Amino acid sequence: MLLRHTTADVVEREGLTINPVKTCQPVGAMYAALGIHGCLPHSHGSQGCCAYHRSALTRHYKEPVMAGTSSFTEGASVFGGQANLLQAVNNIFTIYDPEIIAVHSTCLSETIGDDLNQILIKAQEDGKVPEGKSVISAPTPSYVGSHITGFSAMVEAMVKYLSINSGKSNGKVNLIPGWVEPCDMRQIKSIAKRMGVENILFPDTSDVLDAPLIGKHQMYPDGGVTKEELVSAGDSIFTIAMGSFASEQAAKLLNKKCNVDYEVLDIPVGIKATDRFIMKLSQTAGVEVPSDFKSERGRLVDVITDQEQYLHGKRVAIFGDPDQLIPLTEFLLDLNMEPVYVVSGTPGKYFEKRIKELFEQYGIDGKVKNGPQADMFLLHQWIKEQGVDLLIGNTYGKYIARDEDLPFLRYGFPIYDRVGHSYFTTLGYEGGLRIVEKILGLFHDRQDRDAPEERFELVM
Repeated sequence: MLLRHTTADVVEREGLTINPVKTCQPVGAMYAALGIHGCLPHSHGSQGCCAYHRSALTRHYKEPVMAGTSSFTEGASVFGGQANLLQAVNNIFTIYDPEIIAVHSTCLSETIGDDLNQILIKAQEDGKVPEGKSVISAPTPSYVGSHITGFSAMVEAMVKYLSINSGKSNGKVNLIPGWVEPCDMRQIKSIAKRMGVENILFPDTSDVLDAPLIGKHQMYPDGGVTKEELVSAGDSIFTIAMGSFASEQAAKLLNKKCNVDYEVLDIPVGIKATDRFIMKLSQTAGVEVPSDFKSERGRLVDVITDQEQYLHGKRVAIFGDPDQLIPLTEFLLDLNMEPVYVVSGTPGKYFEKRIKELFEQYGIDGKVKNGPQADMFLLHQWIKEQGVDLLIGNTYGKYIARDEDLPFLRYGFPIYDRVGHSYFTTLGYEGGLRIVEKILGLFHDRQDRDAPEERFELVM
């Protein structure tokens, strides 16, 4: 087995992280940029960096990801990449004609001290940015943060460079969804639409990274938040930021720059987080909650109640992105499961504080860790110390699942070896039902596999 040398003896480490639960900032910045209609992401660094960022997204979403690169050579690495980026801006607008170029930095360009903002001002002054077009940028060195902080930086850049308060309210609510799947972004828009709440969702990768096959290539798919909507976000009545790690900074800047009040909520995973999201939308927009939401919620509760015997007391280990894990942990606790090990690689004190609060609230004796040394090696060691009944996380968890013979639910980013994650939402009551169905399916399959003949049941 691949991980047969992992032991249960946990040793305190300071300088070594093994199999981190994260990837690098530019991947997140590129994903956020793809959520702008007509935008071409651009990686200011080497071709190899850009190739990795694109492949990470392509392998997860099973869609082609377009992006430019400054193509650093030895000369640019020593003398700076300004000439490369200026040439790139000129080439991209001339050849590919995007509405916006979203530039993110890399380890190399940050280390040699390239100032993206200064270079892009020079591009404007040199007439390389056509009238009506825009270039935005975000600092995203890979040696700090994670793909989530990179996503956050690019969303913040959308506000920094584009949003304006014109003094005239547009009556809309800004929704910043955090790093979720394209289908999840569609689900958030659907919930708002069903409630009659006019909104601006940004970024929005629905119909971009889950675009239909129409028989011809579209360089810029139909989806994505428009530049006009991003400008207008400064005139909205309120901002709901989902997830403190990926969305709060943009909401905070929008408040400071355009005086738009905001509140940070959990991503609506599970019952309680969805309740809070819907009630906040209702309160903010002054609309009633439609009765069909009550029916949808009731069906989810009914399924949970019917299948309680398969969920109660099951020990779970989960890993992934902090904004996803917080509401997922709460949902698992509502299912009477026990998420005893929770690991995230994205640094930030709020995560451990919130998970420990949930442990205390539900009386769980669990372990949580994030940031440096919060890795899959540690998670595996914890599982070896005292086993679990279910493992939840991205594709990289399959090695632990195989080594420990555990049911494994693929959840989060990246998922390379399955399809469906970008098409079937896990948000809202509908998404909660899908999570429960997938968990129950794993337990039922395991029971069928292990049952002796006299206990092999037709009805479960």
